[in-house]
Amino acid sequence: MHFLPSRLLTALCLLLAVQVAQADDVAATQSAETTSSKVSTLIDKGFGFLGVRYRFGGNGPDAGGFDCSGLVRKVFGDALGLNLPRTAAEMARLGDKVGTQDLKPGDLVFFNTMRRAFSHVGIYLGDNKFLHAPAKGSAVRVEAMDQSYWLKRFNGGRRLVNEAQAAPLTPPPLLALPSEATSQ
Repeated sequence: MHFLPSRLLTALCLLLAVQVAQADDVAATQSAETTSSKVSTLIDKGFGFLGVRYRFGGNGPDAGGFDCSGLVRKVFGDALGLNLPRTAAEMARLGDKVGTQDLKPGDLVFFNTMRRAFSHVGIYLGDNKFLHAPAKGSAVRVEAMDQSYWLKRFNGGRRLVNEAQAAPLTPPPLLALPSEATSQ
């Protein structure tokens, strides 16, 4: 049995290490692109419901309109295939907590609009704006979170779409080692 010379073995190990490092970089880039793509899909889906009237307990245009959690549930379900709970309070228990300064598009934002925490939910769009179904007599719309009404009632944010959830990591391809030469 012949063994690989130590220089060749060292070179193969270095080459493998470089390939693994490059694969990690590619996976991180693909994961970020996938997250960005999912968030874009989510927001586009939400914008498709602008103007749909508010209806307490409503789950969509076919049901006569949306309430806040019905809108969020429909958007996340259609865009990402996520089956979220029915109420804002239940949604507030999901994902990772996010502070005001760390909000990113696609995060859920929660407000106290009925004298109880997490009684209203919307989807953060970036630039201090969010999409939601506000109240009876209105329709799905975009509003600024820095308006005094919303600013006083903000309860926090939750992130449901992040790099770890957006795309499964695939192991990097490995180099095939040359077959060992056998003596005859």
